[in-house]
Amino acid sequence: MKKKIFILMSAIAVLSSCADQLDVKPFNTIDSGTATSTSKDIEALIVGAYTFLGDGDVLGGNMQRDAELIGDDGELFWDGTFTDPAEIWDNNMLITNGQAEVTWLDCYRVINICNTVLANLSVVTADKVARIEGEAKFIRGAMYFELVKVYARTWTDPSGTPATNPGVPIVLLPSTTALVDRSTVAEVYTQVISDLLDAKTLLPARNSFFATRYSASGMLSRVYMMQNNYANAALEANIVIGSGQFGLLSDYADNFNNSANVFSSRNNNDNATTEDVFAIQVTSQSGINNMNTFFSTNGRGDIYIEPAHFALYTGGDDRLNLFYDGERTGKWENQFGNVNIIRLAEMYLTRAEANLEAGSTVGDTPLNDINTIRNRVGLADLGSVTITDILNERHLELAFEGHQIHDLKRTGRPVGALAFNAPKLIFPIPNREIIINPDMAQNESY
Repeated sequence: MKKKIFILMSAIAVLSSCADQLDVKPFNTIDSGTATSTSKDIEALIVGAYTFLGDGDVLGGNMQRDAELIGDDGELFWDGTFTDPAEIWDNNMLITNGQAEVTWLDCYRVINICNTVLANLSVVTADKVARIEGEAKFIRGAMYFELVKVYARTWTDPSGTPATNPGVPIVLLPSTTALVDRSTVAEVYTQVISDLLDAKTLLPARNSFFATRYSASGMLSRVYMMQNNYANAALEANIVIGSGQFGLLSDYADNFNNSANVFSSRNNNDNATTEDVFAIQVTSQSGINNMNTFFSTNGRGDIYIEPAHFALYTGGDDRLNLFYDGERTGKWENQFGNVNIIRLAEMYLTRAEANLEAGSTVGDTPLNDINTIRNRVGLADLGSVTITDILNERHLELAFEGHQIHDLKRTGRPVGALAFNAPKLIFPIPNREIIINPDMAQNESY
């Protein structure tokens, strides 16, 4: 019997509105055909896709928080009262874990909005259609990439192959409900790469604070790194670095705690820093920064930084100045600060690692790239570089930004006593899916 999964999704989550209409019918009574009949409707929907992409349970913070918690090996301490993240940090999730469920549902909500946009491109004005299609495919590809990393075995897992290990369901048409087979890991990656390659072709070089062709290249570099496809990872990272659209900030701390509306006058990427390849925009009117909620005392302050993390730095490293009270990261102090998704520094680190693994020098040498990152934080040049050097530098540079578990998995490194492919390091398929469809096989160990 085929294993299937049932997904409840919002058909249309964002509609254009008119302020002078006082007698407005309830949201759920609007016919989908009416709501997608004009170019303005579809333009509103793609803005809605960004809004839900930045939801607190998606890339507005909780997915990054959970990547740090589940991949922690003594560098963090969870002191919160919420059960769901505590289970994630303990590597002991139950099938009823509420975070596993809401992340799943919210990701598919975003995907369904993108599917609705893509199914109605015919009504979009000619000068906007390529951009909107590119944005929808960028967001959809990013969501499937996040889902397959979290709910399925990693690409390099020796327990089976990408072609046989179950991934997540692929849904490419708008729907309020869908009974869909669980695709393989390989099939999901194929869809992710297809969407992101299309996005790279369709998107402009500059697009305010929305996705650009370089956002797509940055995301592709991550996808290829998860596959150990080092040649293509280096090429995509090099596209971003060589674009001339971005630059490393002279002060490392300036990357963080930036509101969405403070940069438009001083850089070429509108409401982001010159180092942001893509970021979730947060303002006092819209957006969520759940990294602030959980890492900062300005929020709940549930996550402490342990001495084991501080011991990884060498003296003179300017990144140490972004900690306070001896136990807090200062990256997420601003409640209305943007959530960095892809930074240029990551592209240098990716290019360095990919080139060293592939024995190539696309764009520059691994040694020069690592020294570029080190010099920015006041560290002296290395005379030679190893993979261990690069991975250590990556860990410090991108600490508490949502990379931890994925970097450990793709490089085959353990999490404490757990092997990188331990079933406990994979989220359970939400229990509600199993209840709706008893024939659906749960992930191992749940």
